[in-house]
Amino acid sequence: MPDAKTPWGGRFEKTPAKFLAEFGNSLPVDRRMWAEDIRGSIAHARMLGKQGVIGQADAEAIEAGLSAIYREIKAGTFEWNLADEDVHMAIERVLTERIGPAGARLHTGRSRNDQVATDARLYAKRAVAELATGVLALRRTLVSLAEEHLGVVMPGYTHLQKAQPVLFSHHLLAYSWMLARDLTRLRHAHEAADVLPLGSAALAGTTYPLDREYVAARLGFSAVSENSMDAVSDRDFLLDLTYAAAVCQTHLSRLAEEIILWSTEEFGFVTLDDEFSTGSSIMPQKKNPDFAELVRGKTGRVLGDLQALLVTLKGLPLAYNKDMQEDKEPAFDAIDTLSMSLRAMDGMLGTMRVNAEKMRAAAQGGFMAATDIADYLVGKGMPFREAHEVVGRLVLACEREGRSLQELSAADFAEHASEFGADVVDAVDIDRLVARRTTVGGTGHEAVRAQLASANDALAADAAWVEGLGQ
Repeated sequence: MPDAKTPWGGRFEKTPAKFLAEFGNSLPVDRRMWAEDIRGSIAHARMLGKQGVIGQADAEAIEAGLSAIYREIKAGTFEWNLADEDVHMAIERVLTERIGPAGARLHTGRSRNDQVATDARLYAKRAVAELATGVLALRRTLVSLAEEHLGVVMPGYTHLQKAQPVLFSHHLLAYSWMLARDLTRLRHAHEAADVLPLGSAALAGTTYPLDREYVAARLGFSAVSENSMDAVSDRDFLLDLTYAAAVCQTHLSRLAEEIILWSTEEFGFVTLDDEFSTGSSIMPQKKNPDFAELVRGKTGRVLGDLQALLVTLKGLPLAYNKDMQEDKEPAFDAIDTLSMSLRAMDGMLGTMRVNAEKMRAAAQGGFMAATDIADYLVGKGMPFREAHEVVGRLVLACEREGRSLQELSAADFAEHASEFGADVVDAVDIDRLVARRTTVGGTGHEAVRAQLASANDALAADAAWVEGLGQ
């Protein structure tokens, strides 16, 4: 006789071998959705009772039993049996053992296909709220640093070569805007997950008079699914969430790379707090940016999570397939990794020391006034391409002589073009170079002050949305 614990025991004369049962077991992965599973089951039971599909007494017994299990799991006293196939069967088994036949009526009008899809959507919405909170925290730290260090000049780079001087605040705000876009992607992932699949049953709906809108309202979904086959097989919302996580993690990796470079002796732009650094087991002098390196390194796994989920879903015919059991592990891993990385980066930036003088000294080198000198010549009537060539020759001469542009006199400039006047010396002043970038979005002081105001406004708007998720 088949094992009575299996949900399909009536059809089979044999149960899967122990190895195959373990191979097909997803409880170690999906039991983190226990709260969502219980919430969904309570809403389903209430609806079944309201609709007269099951007796009201049974509905109340189910809710009381599930509420007790919820409290036990939350307290850590619930005993999971890893022989259970998944979180759904683990909870339903214990419920039925405790309250008898009423527990066996819980699954009326639903399948594990729409049940797991509901759990995953509820979990995805919760994960979005938690990740969005982490993104906001890091954005606040970046904006706060930008406000605190407004006026600090540093080299701006292209191709990792010194290009033009910028305000350190401007550089930090670039990452704030990246994270703002990340929150937009998380918002889209939340919208994608905010559709109730419960009531779709296995794939074709059900003959029971279910009130799906009632369940959606109880669970906080804004809509119910329009097509039962799509509802049980759709994992686009997990793709959206994992994609959002992958892009955000990539942004963190870029920031981590800069922190790693800036904290080297060669740069010396920042000094990391001891709490966010490690030493060497053999070299006593070392102070390593290990946690920034880990954020950078963990980006590969999040990108792999996205690829794994895409490949899992590729080519699946409608409707549900067992392949979809593999959808949660990469999504969960991406969520966990990004969450930890956000915390690490926030703490790292919030405690690091900014070495403003080092940044300013570095901004004096690299001929970063070259573009402004070319613009100076354009202002005197010279075509830009000609000005570009003149300044190129000027830079070459400085390299040969071992001099910087700031060390040249007006007469030195005039040797290369008659258009250079006495005022050219002011044109190479670092502070004036930065201040002249007055266009919207530029690195000039006034432009950055305006940008800070916009960044704070965007933070306030996004914070209001995230706060609304918890209501």
